[in-house]
Amino acid sequence: MSKEDLFRKIISHAKEYGFIFPSSEIYDGLSAVYDYGQNGVELKNNIRQYWWKSMVQMHENIVGIDSAIFMHPSIWKASGHVDAFNDPLIDNRDSKKRYRADILLEDYILKIEDKINKEVAKANKRFGENFDEKMYRETNPRVMRYLEEIEDVRTKMNETLGNDDLVGVKALIEELKIACPISGSRNWTDVRQFNLMFSTQMGSTSEGAEVIYLRPETAQGIFVNFLNVMKSGRMRVPFGIAQTGKAFRNEIVARQFIFRMREFEQMEMQFFVRPGEELKWFEYWKEERYKWLGTLGISEEKLRYHDHEKLAHYANAATDIEFDFPFGFRELEGIHSRTDFDLKAHQDLSGKKLQYFDPETNENYIPYVVETSIGMDRMFLAIFSNAYNEETLEDGSLRTVLNIPPILSPYKVAVLPLVRKDGMPEKAKEILDDLRFDFNCQYDDKDAIGRRYRRQDAIGTPYCVTIDTQTMEDNTVTIRERDSMKQERVDISMLSKIIGDRLKANIYRP
Repeated sequence: MSKEDLFRKIISHAKEYGFIFPSSEIYDGLSAVYDYGQNGVELKNNIRQYWWKSMVQMHENIVGIDSAIFMHPSIWKASGHVDAFNDPLIDNRDSKKRYRADILLEDYILKIEDKINKEVAKANKRFGENFDEKMYRETNPRVMRYLEEIEDVRTKMNETLGNDDLVGVKALIEELKIACPISGSRNWTDVRQFNLMFSTQMGSTSEGAEVIYLRPETAQGIFVNFLNVMKSGRMRVPFGIAQTGKAFRNEIVARQFIFRMREFEQMEMQFFVRPGEELKWFEYWKEERYKWLGTLGISEEKLRYHDHEKLAHYANAATDIEFDFPFGFRELEGIHSRTDFDLKAHQDLSGKKLQYFDPETNENYIPYVVETSIGMDRMFLAIFSNAYNEETLEDGSLRTVLNIPPILSPYKVAVLPLVRKDGMPEKAKEILDDLRFDFNCQYDDKDAIGRRYRRQDAIGTPYCVTIDTQTMEDNTVTIRERDSMKQERVDISMLSKIIGDRLKANIYRP
């Protein structure tokens, strides 16, 4: 199955089984905006809760806040968003379609990487078990030429974008003969900058209304509350402040399902450290965040680091943890050493001292910051696409299953009476009432038991409890495990403990 076909199936499955719907669908939808359905909201909540427990509740020196979406407009002036939060846009005159210039260049690089992967796949097929992929990538002349081309394009792209050389960006697009995916032509306009913030007005009258912005990130709410949290929580450096919440960006080229949207959710933590110790903590959080993703069943082959060559104006180190989505490796989480840029900028513009007195060194200073930032929606898509699996069973039938980590599954247990008679539904409801105190459960008595198993597999329920004739005789039930489809007989009194113990396996521990 090609990656394109896989992605289409994932999108279709997400809608069919109540995970994600196009927003405002009965009115033909709203571009790059989606709604989470009944199963999607449960999975999303579980991802958020798992992140919060891992990041806040399992660290003694990290606390959480929930800052407002509307904030004083000067915050965005200090952070640089008013003047510099722009995307370089270019239009194709024939298709009338608008593109981000940097995305066109990145897609060009991805096509070269696809050529490399095809060369590697052909060589692997030719040499079989004796194939050394690492050596082949480092020595094959054609692969080496492709790698040199990628390096050349990246260097020119980073140079032109870094210098805000929009004429140079267009010249590079033309030099590479990049065509519009719709029209196939290379009839491009000039590149220009477009600010991504949504603005609105706040005030009782139109004459006295003030322009404010929907926040484009959650981080600034943490920075402007630095003093409040530090003083009220008696925090000592190093310490962190975490937050989850909605952010808004007027993405002109929003695409790839929920990967890039105009309304999205972030999970961020800003870690405040002594100046000079930021790179030590940067390396620490790189490793910890990679480890955290591994606890969610994401294999090493689907994750990689991408260190930034072109750093943001506020950073002295930055890396992305990329995930192999159905459309290729893309950023999942960013770890950035932000120096003291944010606190210093807010201190300068507000006139309020945002400093920390260190009792160990007996000095005042503005702490440096290491940030971990992950997109909730991207994390959802990574979990969902990583879990989607089609299996051909021994009888030749096809099973579609979501191998979601049990700790994240929308429902932990499905309670299924074998038939709707002989007291089985009543017994099943008793078990359901007991289990739902500890787990999110679902009751299902419609259709044959095999079909119900398939339905639970498709939404990722890890355990099915079946009530049958033997249950009525000896108070035992069958637990069916989703991934292996193995079944075992257990006493009803042990159900909650057995399921609870299994759910705790492989959870993150710092």
